[in-house]
Amino acid sequence: MTAARPTTPTPSTDRPPLGLRERKKIKTREAIRAATYALVQEQGYDATTIEQIADRAEVSPSTVFRYFPTKEDIVLTDEYDPLLLEELRARPADEPWPDTIRYVMREAVRTGIEEDMEVARLRTHLMVQVPAVRSRMMESMSVTGRMLCTAIGERTGRDPDSLEVRVWAMSLIGGLMETSLYWAENDHRDDFAELVDRTLTTLQHGLGTENP
Repeated sequence: MTAARPTTPTPSTDRPPLGLRERKKIKTREAIRAATYALVQEQGYDATTIEQIADRAEVSPSTVFRYFPTKEDIVLTDEYDPLLLEELRARPADEPWPDTIRYVMREAVRTGIEEDMEVARLRTHLMVQVPAVRSRMMESMSVTGRMLCTAIGERTGRDPDSLEVRVWAMSLIGGLMETSLYWAENDHRDDFAELVDRTLTTLQHGLGTENP
């Protein structure tokens, strides 16, 4: 999803512990991300090169590209989509879909934004200021949208490839992206969780609902 520095996924009793190789991969990804964020804050996005990132992270440029195809991916890629899918699947089967989405989005904000506000602000600022980052975010969110279609199909019994499901899923994805842009364009002064709630209310009830 959006906008935060991912952390090592919390072990679950339903999930086998990560092996040494996977833990090393996570540490390498984290080192590359941390190096990128630090360099961008020091000298700006455009001035930051893959070679500098590799040097700061103490890996080779080829290793950086092995984990992240582009510099934009370093800024934007996270591991939250599979975790969000797990959250969606774990909700009570009889829970109304709008309530499910609101709960899962609140959890996403709590773990993805509030736990590292500085990085969240940096990422959304880059989305506004750097066209390549914004374009790449749109591409990545389309993948999230397809994942959401699958989740809707599982929860509602609808065809995940139906027009209605695809339109609803991508409306949510587009709304969340605009929420992130709005937050950054207004100097991050609003509470992001409240903005997400307003977005979900607008999607559920339309423009006729008064927002605070």
